[in-house]
Amino acid sequence: MLGAVDWHTAQPMRQRRGQDQRPQPSTSDPVGRLMPYTMVELCWKLSICFFCYQVVSGRVTREGHYVAAVYEHESILSPNPTALVDRQSALELMGRNLDIYEQQVVAAARQGAQIIVFPEDGIHGFNFTRNSIYPYLDFVLHSEFVKWNPCREPYLFNDTEVLQRLSCMALKNKVFLVANLGTKQPCEPTDPHCPSDGRYQFNTNVAFNDDGTLVATYRKHNLYFEYAFDTPPEPDYKFFDTPFAGKFGMFTCFDILFFEPAVNLIRQYNLKQVVYPTAWMNQLPLLSAVEFQQAFATAFNVNILAANIHHPTLGMTGSGIYTPVKSYIYHNMESYGGKLIVAEIPVITADYDTNLEINERFRDNLHDSCKTSTSGSMDDQVCFKEGEEIPGRVSEKGNEQLPPIFYAEMMYDNFTFVPVWGEKGEVHVCANTLCCYLNYRRAVLTDELYALGVFDGLHTVHGTYYVQACALVKCGGLSFSTCGQEVTDATAVIDFQLWGNMSTPYIFPLLLTSGITLDFADHMGWKNNHYFISKNRTSSGLLTAALYGRWYEKD
Repeated sequence: MLGAVDWHTAQPMRQRRGQDQRPQPSTSDPVGRLMPYTMVELCWKLSICFFCYQVVSGRVTREGHYVAAVYEHESILSPNPTALVDRQSALELMGRNLDIYEQQVVAAARQGAQIIVFPEDGIHGFNFTRNSIYPYLDFVLHSEFVKWNPCREPYLFNDTEVLQRLSCMALKNKVFLVANLGTKQPCEPTDPHCPSDGRYQFNTNVAFNDDGTLVATYRKHNLYFEYAFDTPPEPDYKFFDTPFAGKFGMFTCFDILFFEPAVNLIRQYNLKQVVYPTAWMNQLPLLSAVEFQQAFATAFNVNILAANIHHPTLGMTGSGIYTPVKSYIYHNMESYGGKLIVAEIPVITADYDTNLEINERFRDNLHDSCKTSTSGSMDDQVCFKEGEEIPGRVSEKGNEQLPPIFYAEMMYDNFTFVPVWGEKGEVHVCANTLCCYLNYRRAVLTDELYALGVFDGLHTVHGTYYVQACALVKCGGLSFSTCGQEVTDATAVIDFQLWGNMSTPYIFPLLLTSGITLDFADHMGWKNNHYFISKNRTSSGLLTAALYGRWYEKD
């Protein structure tokens, strides 16, 4: 069983169901009180004591598991990021953030963490110009052939004060450490990509092992209006090895929405653990941080250690430790201050298929016969024979008026919607080549409007990328014009099955419930050229249930 671990509050093992049932020496008999333990009893007691000692020392985990930590950081920002300052002033501001980092590394190590991840922009901040960020940049040699320990060898390069502090944190606390910082690298005029000022400036992730050695650097490829930084000439495919969970891949924030390098990295190197610094601005109903981070972990069957920045006034929150089937998350738009998350999770091995690999095999054999079941669940109703009319295309009675189609903006895209009325029913809606179908049943009929929406097209606001989406969403009010608005609370508990004739195997299942909490589908997968997701009774009021498909080839 997975569980968050707080070694500060760990207690010695006790009998949880009644008292110890093993024979006890008589307290009234002096001989009984002095009776020596049997060898079995003695070994049992010693093993319990050893276990408790190791838990307190913070380094023993269950076999096949590791303890991870992420820190959502409320960074101390420059009051005027466009102003030019000297290196010493930049180091003073960054030092205040690094002081907080050091406190959190110590706290995580005390709880047994073997690896800790910090967010994007957490050390230097954001909204710089190319010139104003320069004093905040460390020099990093992006080479896999140079092994360097900045804590032990601070004299090798100039302008590496931030790297030195991070390296020493890892070394002193014996943890792997991943952080994000700005870096600089000189380039020659003969380099056709070299900027006019003669240097590259990169948004960079760095990873240190538990000896403080720099073991990996990753330069962010998909920049999000980050004019201070350069895009690397070629995508980085970077990972590092650990003794407790094998290889961890690295990418940053906006990268998660694109094939390069995130998807290609995971597929090419068959990675099962990912570290993910981000500075993500939440956008409901389909792209809140915790919602999509979980969907990515589920889609690729990976563990993700995601650390977001914490600035609620900018919509920035949402960090977590995610497995494909469970998550430990933090989303807080109400209060300020950082948050450390520590959890013990299972190592995912390369023997398991990703959902994506399963999806692609289904799409290679789209006309397989339909599997049947006698369970009587809603899952069976997606199972239709080829050529059979799909439920929801016509009304059951033939003369019943179908729900009206309407249009509304959601996620800056023009979605086509149909209302989801009544206690139960079946509806469908289409756009371009994509048709979405919904079979639903509400536990209790509430005064809330839901709608089923479809979008099949190129998203062009705050990035350009092709999306296929089928989404059941709660509307902001009772009028159609409120569908697609950002909503954070709901009361309707819904059984549903949602499916669509998706054209891409890259499908991210979203299931978000009231209060920006996560739920998990009962079943998902391909059936006769349609991808489906089903859930019998959501854990709380439903905000979003969606199939978010990324058609990378059409970007």
